[in-house]
Amino acid sequence: MTELSPESSAEEIVAHLREIGSEENRLGMLRYGIKIDRALGISHGVQRQIAKRIKRNHERAFTLWETGIMEAQFIASVTADPKRFSAADAKRWAATFDSWDIVDGVSDLFVDTDSWRQLIDAFAADEREFVRRTAFAMMAWSVVHRKKEPETTFLEFLPIIEAHANDRRNFVKKAVNWALRSIGKRSTSLHAPVLALAEKLANTTDKTARWIGKDAIRELSHPKTLERLAAKTRPRT
Repeated sequence: MTELSPESSAEEIVAHLREIGSEENRLGMLRYGIKIDRALGISHGVQRQIAKRIKRNHERAFTLWETGIMEAQFIASVTADPKRFSAADAKRWAATFDSWDIVDGVSDLFVDTDSWRQLIDAFAADEREFVRRTAFAMMAWSVVHRKKEPETTFLEFLPIIEAHANDRRNFVKKAVNWALRSIGKRSTSLHAPVLALAEKLANTTDKTARWIGKDAIRELSHPKTLERLAAKTRPRT
């Protein structure tokens, strides 16, 4: 079996991936609604271990991406340098998205780039299902990654969420819901306006918006959520 290191080429990495791929795992991905046409059947945990072993290499990441193999593309997203990753690069990669899991994995990279905020606007306005999902996956990831971001940025996302809460496509509506819940759990000051929007959506006539709103209300009003938010505001002793 191919031994991987930071010096491994894209070709050697792909050879290794092909060696460890599992048809059983590949077929199992179908249960989660993952498109498997380009997949080898390797878990995200193993993919992350490989990325950790081979370390960051921006040029090699683009070679891995061009293989079209889903696992190679995820590893590419983990080993690319976000500071050297342009908006044009992101748009080119996003144009090939065809499954929710690659969207959510690569959005993790996009939100660390300098152009992340403008990309959210551009992707939300795009009619392609998986490109639009990218905008809301990035919003959700930004809650985790952008710890120093002012809360006004997250408030700016709420009108975008409201504007697309009636998009009935499964992979868009779930990402819109994910973004809404994530922002509402970031802080007590964001919780109130997010909950207000969730209640507004829950009371609309649109079926999709109602589902998004009601599901968000359920989580944002849960005692454990409120307890975690309260703990964030308590002074440390």
